[in-house]
Amino acid sequence: MTIKAYLKPSCGWSNGVRAIMRKYHLAYDDVDIVNNRANYAEMVQKSGQPLAPCVEVDGVMLADVSGEEVENYLLSNDLVKSTDAAADVPTNAGCSDADHAKMATKTVRFF
Repeated sequence: MTIKAYLKPSCGWSNGVRAIMRKYHLAYDDVDIVNNRANYAEMVQKSGQPLAPCVEVDGVMLADVSGEEVENYLLSNDLVKSTDAAADVPTNAGCSDADHAKMATKTVRFF
């Protein structure tokens, strides 16, 4: 299985996706969309929208998803087997105020 996850370095939603990858011991490409303009542009082009996270699994784009939604997709398509293991962070939570403050200190322009 080939997985490419378009993620923010520090974000509740992105960390939820990472937690699912760890929970199922999945290899994936963690693509930083905040610090690399080309990565962000690629995500928008492939997903057709500007919101993150986006996760591409074997060519199928899951746009603007939580870790919980990624896990549901993987399980419902028999790409992983159910496990009793718990994720190490919430998989369906937005960015905290601290995350937003951290991102606000960086000036990133995509135009």
